Amino acid sequence: MTRLIMLFIAIGLVLVGCSQNKTNGNNEYNTPVVSGVDSAINTEITPSTERNISQDSSSSYAAKIEGELSDQDFETAYEMCVRALTEYYKAVWNGSDINLDIFIDNDHLKQYTQQKIQSQYDVHVKNNLTDDLVQNIDIGAWEVEYIDDADGGFLYIKLPVQVNMTVGGYGEVTEFLVRNLNGKLVIVDWYTGAKDSYDFMVRGESQTIDNPDIWNDSGWVKKLDSITD
Repeated sequence: MTRLIMLFIAIGLVLVGCSQNKTNGNNEYNTPVVSGVDSAINTEITPSTERNISQDSSSSYAAKIEGELSDQDFETAYEMCVRALTEYYKAVWNGSDINLDIFIDNDHLKQYTQQKIQSQYDVHVKNNLTDDLVQNIDIGAWEVEYIDDADGGFLYIKLPVQVNMTVGGYGEVTEFLVRNLNGKLVIVDWYTGAKDSYDFMVRGESQTIDNPDIWNDSGWVKKLDSITD
């Protein structure tokens, strides 16, 4: 198994952790619409989490080579995951729309993510927390690892995120697995293990995110469904 690990450090980011408790408000809320060889290399970059991505709002993320996945796809995969997170946080707090088809191909993962977004948004509405809107996110020192396997390999991406609200914000870490599916980069797993997060409660704490085929396991999916029903 070939593994290539890279660590990227975002400079100039001020991460100020704040409580998620928000001031109550009487706003009307919009329900979010969810569409369908080991080596470590340190480098410094300054990624913008809200950069102008060349793809339009409905396009997918193309791999450098249609039938392969490599370190050439690191930056594109990173941009995809950051965009997915940005739209995700705005969906669960602001009620904004998110098109999961851009990021996810697996129907099981897509359905779980839809449930995850709706469940969190409903909690925020119930507790009058959606008046403090998400403005943007910042990414701290992030990691990407290429892991070779029989199906063309996959990327493990770890993103420490600071969510910037109108007032305050909070931070947590999200892990992604990304594959090249017919020339398109897609997220094949997505886990945020913060205490009391949706994934923490449904999938369990301290999960090891290293199985890109986990959402193809019908028994495992059925077990999750029994928890969320």
